Amino acid sequence: MKFGDMPYSRIDMEAVRRDFQDLKKRFTEARSGEEQFQVHQDYYRIFGHIMTEATLAEIRHDIDMTDEFYKAEQDFYDANMPEIENLNVSYQRMLFHSQFRPYLEKKIGKVAFRNIELAMKSVDEKILPLMQEENRLQSGYNQLLATAKIEWNGEVLNLSLMNPYLHSSDRSVRIRAWKKYSEFFAQHQEELDDFYDRLVKCRTKQAQALGYENYLGLGYPRMMRNCYGRSDVEQFRRQVKRDFVPFAEKLHDRRRQRLGLPALHYEDEGVYFRNGNPAPAGTPEEILEAGRKMYRDLSPETGRFMDFMCDNDLFDVIGRKTKKTGGYMTYLPDYKAPFIFANFNGTSGDADVITHECGHAFQGWLVADDPIREHADITMETAETHSMSMEFFTEPWMKLFFGDRAKDYVDMHFEDSCCFIPYGTMVDEFQDIIYDDPSLDPRVRNEVWRDLEKQYKPHLDYSGNEYYERGGFWQKQHHIYDCPLYYIDYCIAQTDALQYKVWMDKDYREAFSSYLKLCRLSASDFFTGLVKQVGLVDPFEDGCLRYVVGQLEKSLDL
Repeated sequence: MKFGDMPYSRIDMEAVRRDFQDLKKRFTEARSGEEQFQVHQDYYRIFGHIMTEATLAEIRHDIDMTDEFYKAEQDFYDANMPEIENLNVSYQRMLFHSQFRPYLEKKIGKVAFRNIELAMKSVDEKILPLMQEENRLQSGYNQLLATAKIEWNGEVLNLSLMNPYLHSSDRSVRIRAWKKYSEFFAQHQEELDDFYDRLVKCRTKQAQALGYENYLGLGYPRMMRNCYGRSDVEQFRRQVKRDFVPFAEKLHDRRRQRLGLPALHYEDEGVYFRNGNPAPAGTPEEILEAGRKMYRDLSPETGRFMDFMCDNDLFDVIGRKTKKTGGYMTYLPDYKAPFIFANFNGTSGDADVITHECGHAFQGWLVADDPIREHADITMETAETHSMSMEFFTEPWMKLFFGDRAKDYVDMHFEDSCCFIPYGTMVDEFQDIIYDDPSLDPRVRNEVWRDLEKQYKPHLDYSGNEYYERGGFWQKQHHIYDCPLYYIDYCIAQTDALQYKVWMDKDYREAFSSYLKLCRLSASDFFTGLVKQVGLVDPFEDGCLRYVVGQLEKSLDL
């Protein structure tokens, strides 16, 4: 069904409560594991429909944040989703403690039961008002950023639409653009500080109400980190600082030489060539058609996937002034349909949507008929491995998007992928410090950020920009506000994707076969088990990043 034809109606909370009460009653009365599993299949249908309606409302609200109807619907889900999560966990608690658990565990897997255990540690009726407050604060932050109005050359642009000017080949243009862009954040710094301060305190209160010392104890279960913990992430961060930051700095210096600059300034971040970064040619419709050709060529599976996405209008990618910034892939269970939301803005990021977000969507589409719903509950580092690896597997087709500058794009994408790892790891360490001591005031938080920048990105020079020099850059990072602790997942996944890059350069088909296997395995095993099954090195294993850097330096002759 085409996205525009999918009907929407607000879920009835009274009916939801009755449905869950009935599920629990029938589950309790069931006389065997088989009967309980039959009840569980009804749960799939009920919860899938709730998530479909909530997701339709979210997408349509994000498409136009001035639409009063869908704004009211989003407000409704912000207020009621915590109760739905609580009802869901209360049902899953029965599943977890079932007398027929051995049978059920055989049906839906050990990973599912570990995830249920984490969910039970994450949600409780007593913190519902705090969860509702958290949703309201996140929506307020997003509303502030989505409605930004920046005067530029006689136009009024939002933050997303400023992106081409931030990366202009004309250095004077990007210097002026960054000044305008950062002025918006500097002017709203007090509001941004207030949103974040209240979010940190709200999340800390939730954690303490559930018996944790601080939000880190609650955040890891909420992120469904079911096979690694804080000490593993600390070990990964040590690897990044020791083995990867020096490599990334070499790449930054190579970029500096290519740009012909004596030194890199912050306005030069994300700019790779004197004649500007390569940009895809064509309209959004032509870019989507190029994506369709690419995926048809790549494999039969990817071809069928892209036809499904295009034929059912499952993309909204055109940037508009009233549209939410950023991009994502989400899923509509009733229709077994992924959906991709993005803001095309004439930069290489438009092609990245067709590779990165489609990597997520392809995996969801590939396993859509799996009767075990829990297999779709992949953890974030696994999900990002699907998307970031697809970025590399699609490189042979970049001529379709970039024409004569295809090689420039491939080189830029590689460098950008590598240089992201220090940045993403820095975001994680920042959050670890902030939630470990929620009493830190806004000034100290900014000092923490600036100190970390000097460790992870020592080349950065903010001279002339007081707001960034005092450590304010982090306030543009949605994940820090919206998805606490969700950023190290990207770095772990990028490590996997770079392993696939090394592998595909030696044997493309063997590497892609491994990738398809990983996608089909979905959440049938824990992340650390999945990577071993498909022939990758566990990123948490000390020496993994040293190995990756060694392979990459050989190929680059660094």
